[in-house]
Amino acid sequence: MDTASQITEALRREFHRRVVEESVPRIKKCLSLLSEEEVWFRPKENLNSVGNLILHLCGNARQWVLSGIGGQPDQRERDVEFEKEGGYSKKELSLMLDELADALNNVLNPLDAKTLLEVRHVQAFKENVLAMLVHVIEHFSYHTGQITFLTKSLKNVDTAYYGSIDLNRKGEGK
Repeated sequence: MDTASQITEALRREFHRRVVEESVPRIKKCLSLLSEEEVWFRPKENLNSVGNLILHLCGNARQWVLSGIGGQPDQRERDVEFEKEGGYSKKELSLMLDELADALNNVLNPLDAKTLLEVRHVQAFKENVLAMLVHVIEHFSYHTGQITFLTKSLKNVDTAYYGSIDLNRKGEGK
């Protein structure tokens, strides 16, 4: 495998790890800790609920990856993601995340090095595919942190994302 292919594969694996294997399960864990009412609770008028943030993440990833990279029609209505005050259960939001993860994998699997450098139109921007993937990774991480903070604030719990991993070990890895 040439270097460009190796880099492409490493990026694909890292995207999958950060979004599908890390952020999605963390968000689903938060959903499991919250009541149906708490999922849609807004601490302040200008803050989003966990439900809004999940809709927003799904909308953003669909627009940037499924449409921008995968060529699917862009049907996103961004403002609606923040206007909702319910309408989806915890189970439905969790299923949305699972379906999104599968759809993201379907777009990422055939990517090649040449495609990473192609410039695409997405939202109001022109970005290369590599930048689009980095955007979605950081966007997921940012809002996963917000969801975690809201959950911890509401429930006063440790989410134990790292469970039994000793994070004080040095240089040994997983």
